[in-house]
Amino acid sequence: MPEDFNQQIIKEFRANGGRVGGPFEGARLLLLTTIGARTGARRTTPLGYLPDGERKLVIASAAGASTHPAWYHNLLADPHVTVEDGVFTYQAEATVVRGEERDRLFARAVEADPGWADYQARTSRIIPVVALTAGGGPPPAGSPAEALKLIHDAFRRELVLIRKELAESGPGLGTQLRVNCLTLCQGLHHHHTIEDGGMFPFLETRHPELAPTLARLRSEHVVVERLLTRLRSVVSGDGSDADMVLAEVDRLTADLEAHLDYEEQQLIPILNTMAEGASS
Repeated sequence: MPEDFNQQIIKEFRANGGRVGGPFEGARLLLLTTIGARTGARRTTPLGYLPDGERKLVIASAAGASTHPAWYHNLLADPHVTVEDGVFTYQAEATVVRGEERDRLFARAVEADPGWADYQARTSRIIPVVALTAGGGPPPAGSPAEALKLIHDAFRRELVLIRKELAESGPGLGTQLRVNCLTLCQGLHHHHTIEDGGMFPFLETRHPELAPTLARLRSEHVVVERLLTRLRSVVSGDGSDADMVLAEVDRLTADLEAHLDYEEQQLIPILNTMAEGASS
């Protein structure tokens, strides 16, 4: 993509918590920052990605060009990269996936979007697949209330994407779509575990009056976990199809949306008050 177009996407991505319009509206995007192999300068590139559990996969297609993109050459020289996903900014290790694993992951991408096969058909090079593994990092920028809303909105957006993919997938359930669902389940479980073990006890000690609210939120976490367990089971089953999974996603979405709305209504004003008190 032209450099000025890239810069427009990067600016919009950072201003809107990972959301962009135009040709990439509704796409899963991240910003990948590499160190220039020749210049040593930091270079940021917007890329589409595929969920893969604790990893994110990016594909060095360069729209089927005859040479690898610059970001790929950069991470070959230095695999320590920075990833922005719209919520978190973190350091990651970039690993070029090779051999049978590369072929399997690329086939999975093609099954989800035949455009990847079109890019491969345009070039004699084997288009690389790169796995990005997070190395940890600071919490989201901004206040705790802003961070909570960003995280919740990311889950909301992912549910919308998965529902759209299910509706468009036909009767079968592709491998990448299964992985998308399972990755969502993993992320929600992790988020609720952190809240139960960290944020809720922290709030409870400082605001005892929140005890009934936090008790309700914890009980809702139990309900959501049951729904996640059911979704995992349906997605992993040999006889699962898109309609079956869609029904479970709709059930999860209804309960989760109500839970997230209630949590934000109850906790964001408290978090804002605490932030104001800390800064005064």
